[in-house]
Amino acid sequence: MTKPPRTTTRQPKPATPPQRAMRARAVSELLPDVGRAAFRKFGFVQHSIVSRWVEIVGERYARVSTPESIRFPQGKRAEGVLSLVVGGAHAPMMQHIAPEIVERVNRFFGYPAVARLSIRHGEVKKLDKPLPPPSLKPLSEEMSESLRGIADPELKNVLEALAAGVLASDEKPKIVRID
Repeated sequence: MTKPPRTTTRQPKPATPPQRAMRARAVSELLPDVGRAAFRKFGFVQHSIVSRWVEIVGERYARVSTPESIRFPQGKRAEGVLSLVVGGAHAPMMQHIAPEIVERVNRFFGYPAVARLSIRHGEVKKLDKPLPPPSLKPLSEEMSESLRGIADPELKNVLEALAAGVLASDEKPKIVRID
């Protein structure tokens, strides 16, 4: 028994050759993937949370703790676990105030980024210098009167501090012209 001859139809060749997988690629193409993998693997903490840790938790707690990483569930950017390095015997205190720290970190991010803390004993780097006490002038009667209608005490405190900071500055405002 003989087989019938096969008829083949040739497909036209594409106008541009396909890119090879082993081609030379620009560094700019590679870095986002390399960085993303490394950051995901090591739980990279945003620089702002590390540099502003004193503002987030206060000087008292920043002296004994430092953020190490935030690990998020697969495919999410919320409800993560914040890992802290805590020095000495301060871990029980940090466990006690963990809900407050989670709330402060989430307020800093503006969304529920952290769901819980993970505390690890370790050496905490000393703060470079203590924060200077605020040397703000008291607000004028007119300025205080304009802020009386604000009901939210936290917002009122922030606005009072802003107004006092503006009054304390000796520099004239700079006007930048954009052409």
